[in-house]
Order: sequence, then structure tokens, then C-alpha cells
Amino acid sequence: MYLPAHFAAPSPDALHALIRAHPLATVILAAADAPDADHIPLHLHLPPDGPALLRGHVARANPLWRRLADAPRALAVFHGPSAYVSPDWYPSKHAHHRAVPTWNYAVAHAHGRLRAIDDAGWLRDFLAGLTADHEAARPRPWALGDAPADYLEKMLAAVVGIELTVERLTGKFKLSQNRPAEDRAGVAAGLRAETGAAGEAMARLVDGEHDSPT
Repeated sequence: MYLPAHFAAPSPDALHALIRAHPLATVILAAADAPDADHIPLHLHLPPDGPALLRGHVARANPLWRRLADAPRALAVFHGPSAYVSPDWYPSKHAHHRAVPTWNYAVAHAHGRLRAIDDAGWLRDFLAGLTADHEAARPRPWALGDAPADYLEKMLAAVVGIELTVERLTGKFKLSQNRPAEDRAGVAAGLRAETGAAGEAMARLVDGEHDSPT
């Protein structure tokens, strides 16, 4: 990834926040003829001692997991907020007209080894915790135990766990940092005025709220 220093992610915490807020990853493996990509939600786990882990599951019918016997290198790409930026939002443009459109975005790249975990106990524990996290804010959270036991066993048998051990985590937060402060303020105001809720997440990032890229 091309990464000018001024667009580098501000901190590991900012990258972790992006991953948690936007867990659907594009998981890329090298293949003999061409790269292969799958789109898989991954849950970030930060052990107290050791590298970060990204955990998920795939359909047993998906050939991806059978290619992981030797824990090949993989890349997981997480896409955060993004937005078109009009030069008309820059106060400086109205002074000298030396401005062009651009695109702001925030992404995280996790590089590491990917392995398959074909273990019913591990998978049940992982899915129970994953479901609890995603259902926590609901008035009546759903849990694995709400499903009939025979149905649940059938569904668990149809998936396989995967885990990426993160060896390198990088991110690009392209948020108009190369513009003067008044232009950045103009971008945030323009996003809020013209794109509403869709641009609010990017506007907050442009404003400097890097640790909550929702």
C-alpha cells in the first residue's frame, strides 16, 4: 500500500477501533494463477501477551480453509469510512482556484499467517462470544442456546473456524491532512452539510476523532 507519512494511521488504537467498527474484511491469499479474495467478518482478539488475532469462520463448502494446512501468509483489509471531497469545500479554492477533487478514506491492513480451526468446541465458544458481542445492545439479545440443539449442531458442522495471527498491522487514514486547517474545517462542514449521516463518520475523522471510526 502506498503510504505517505502524513497519511499513516495515528495509532494502533485507531486501527483497532476501525477493525472493530468495520469487521467485514477482504481476506486475500496468493494463488498459483491469481490472487484469491474472500469477504469474511473477523473479530479482533488482543491477548495480554502475544500478537493480535483475527478470528472468524467460513462455510465448510468454501475451499479457502482447505488451503490453510501450512498456515500461508494472508492479508486482511478492513475498509472504514470513505467520502468524495469537493474542492469547493476548501476556503483556499475560492482565493486561488488551485484545487481538485479527491477521495478521503480510512483502511487497515493486517498481514500474517492464516490457519483453519476445525474444532467443534473452539467454534462453539468463539461463536457464542461473537454473538454476545453483536447482540449486546439489543433489548432481547439472541444467544446460541435459543436455537434448537439439533439445528444448532447441524449449523456448527457446516462451518470451519479461521484465525489470522497478525504479524504486521498498518493503516492509511487519508483525511485531508495535506490541506491547511481552514480547508480541513471546510471539508468536515461540507461533508455534514451535503452528505448528512453518510458523511458524518468521515467528518469526525477529519475533525481528529481517530479512535472511533464508526
